Amino acid sequence: MKAMILAAGKGTRVQPITHTIPKPMIPILQKPVMEFLVELLKEHGFTEIMVNVSHLAEQIEGYFRDGQRFGVQLAYSFEGYIEDGQLIGAALGSAGGMKKVQNFQPFFDDTFVVMCGDALIDLDLSQAVRRHRACGALASVVTKSVPWDQVEGYGVVVSDDDGRVQVFQEKPPQDQALSNAINTGIYIFDPKIFDHIPSGIHYDIGSDLFPKLVADGAPFYALPMEFEWVDIGKVPDYWQAIRGVLQGKVRQVPIPGRQVRPGLYAGLNVAADWDSITVEGPVFVGGMTHIEPGARLIGPTMIGPNCHICSGATINNSIVFHHSRIGPNVALVDKLVFGRYCVEKNGAHIDVQEASLDWLITDARRKDLVEPSPEQKAMAALLGAELNVAPPPAT
Repeated sequence: MKAMILAAGKGTRVQPITHTIPKPMIPILQKPVMEFLVELLKEHGFTEIMVNVSHLAEQIEGYFRDGQRFGVQLAYSFEGYIEDGQLIGAALGSAGGMKKVQNFQPFFDDTFVVMCGDALIDLDLSQAVRRHRACGALASVVTKSVPWDQVEGYGVVVSDDDGRVQVFQEKPPQDQALSNAINTGIYIFDPKIFDHIPSGIHYDIGSDLFPKLVADGAPFYALPMEFEWVDIGKVPDYWQAIRGVLQGKVRQVPIPGRQVRPGLYAGLNVAADWDSITVEGPVFVGGMTHIEPGARLIGPTMIGPNCHICSGATINNSIVFHHSRIGPNVALVDKLVFGRYCVEKNGAHIDVQEASLDWLITDARRKDLVEPSPEQKAMAALLGAELNVAPPPAT
């Protein structure tokens, strides 16, 4: 059976992570989120998978290649062009990307599944397809109920007693939402859906195609299903996803590495004298990371591979990406450290390199750090005021 993973978006709501990593490649404890989707599709017999790519496409293609090592066949549809030797992304929208594939060479010749590449899900896809076919549907959207105060972040689906969609609202304000059943980004289509999608223009499933299907009276159905669904579409979502995995709340994602002691997991060859380090789990530390004596790790916390946590540093309820150096006595509380960025869990962030604060947080591979000046220490105080990061004490 055939499927498509939507992986062409820029992931603007997950910036600054997506400045250098496409959203489907964002790691969930060292494993790209899209890999979980590929595994789910394979489990339910979807072994021919098309992926549309655009922003940082080479990272997705370079990791997954032809899909052979995952037991599936993968092919890619690039949306963009080359200018001055550089790949320039120009996404066509989720429905436009589907249409581009079908126009190139008819690929979807039977009922097929389309999934957004930015969520962890544990869904019985086979049952969803059976329900779609039993309805005689042209299009189906898998829905899930969320608390009313969350509806404005999603497409809202209103259906009749038979499940036929009557209204589709794309991210309505809470006071205008007609339902708390939301679009999960999991769709089932029959090939005749392409009669409803124009060619050569940006066309989105949620904001364009679904309202058109409702207006046309097409057989468009909602499939409410109970399943585990962890969205990582925004920085707060990603934050909660990592916390959930570390706390054992996400069934399909086991904590990798070996269990050093209860609540503490480590990858290969971590350099740490655990008797001289304070740890309150759950904590995961990636391979080849160095943690100096006197550091404090308070969970839920994830530290990526090849990091360096200096003496006296505190990592509290935070996510530290690979190759990060956290300086002596720096205290991170409720933070995400990604490259040159220190990010609040609500998405607010500061570029520590641009602010000349890279002696606090920097790339662990750098060897040119020097003692900060008084002016830099003053800037560190500003960083602490803005993002609740405690800098080293003055000397």
